[in-house]
Amino acid sequence: MSDRETLRLDFLKAAGLADAVRAPLPGDASTRRYERLTPANGPTLMLMDQAPAAESQPCDPSWTPEQRHAAGWNAVARLSAGRIEAFAAVAAHLKSLGLSAPEIPSLDAANGLAVLEDFGDALFARVIEDGADETPLYLAAIEALAVLHDAGTPPQTLHGPGGDWPLLTYDETALQGGADLFVDWLPKLDDRVSFDAAAVADWREAWAPIVASGAAGASVMAHRDYHAENLIWLPERDGPARVGMIDFQDAVRAHPSWDLHSLLQDARRDVSPALEAEALDRYFALRPRVDREAFMADYAGLAGLNEARIIGIFARLIARDGKPRYRQFLPRMWRHLNANLEQPALAPVARWFDRHVPAEVRA
Repeated sequence: MSDRETLRLDFLKAAGLADAVRAPLPGDASTRRYERLTPANGPTLMLMDQAPAAESQPCDPSWTPEQRHAAGWNAVARLSAGRIEAFAAVAAHLKSLGLSAPEIPSLDAANGLAVLEDFGDALFARVIEDGADETPLYLAAIEALAVLHDAGTPPQTLHGPGGDWPLLTYDETALQGGADLFVDWLPKLDDRVSFDAAAVADWREAWAPIVASGAAGASVMAHRDYHAENLIWLPERDGPARVGMIDFQDAVRAHPSWDLHSLLQDARRDVSPALEAEALDRYFALRPRVDREAFMADYAGLAGLNEARIIGIFARLIARDGKPRYRQFLPRMWRHLNANLEQPALAPVARWFDRHVPAEVRA
């Protein structure tokens, strides 16, 4: 028996779940693992297991950009390294706003273990695949975002059962670092492209206005991975609380467009232009004081940056990590990126792509 399994068994025993039936859930692109727990009595629960040693350190709020780059990717991108205390603190903040994050009946932050409320398997993506009308689900997700955004600028420190956690800003270093994954990793996947130092410098210059605008507009809590595979339909609840949120441990203070384009320009499923337009109309109806024209310029720019970032992540997962299933998502991300490159806010970036990335690669 591994040391990690011994920790899990001891934790479950202390939580009164030693006799629960354990069923592992399929893994994802992270170092976390989940199990569904079925106790002898009471509802099912989830075991969240994130060994702290499995990731590099999260970002210290005091670090300079140079220190962040030296510390590793989690520090550059302001990722939480999956820390349980981050999940618990963000969950507490979401619940304080009347939104649905899992309850956490048992927690061992030091060892990266938590027992969570089980929201079930009704992921938006699966419910829609099974025939549900997608529009009410997406509009409910928009309503939940409006609640989150109308709460205003979140506190710099979140308080949760695992202790305090800093809510960092998705700043220039994080945004540009994400964009740079594209130039770092696409050539390792596709030998039709290569980017020399001059091309990389031009890449960063082209993105600079969008990066600056995204950092300057960082005014709300962003879930940061808000899409149909991370939202669970809870129809027995009311209003925005019908949207069960998971996988939010990497939340940051970010531009309010971030979660919107993550939801509406999804890497994993198609969202029709008509539904995207209807969802955006609902968002602006719920937040009438927002300058729609200025917001949508940022939306296009940051969506394009996020799509370049995700293409880089998928290239890394395929080329470095041997996970070819991510190749199926690349055509959709290219479609999203190509559409955003037609927007005025991305004109310098579009010119860079015309010079450095052949059209046959962007398909």
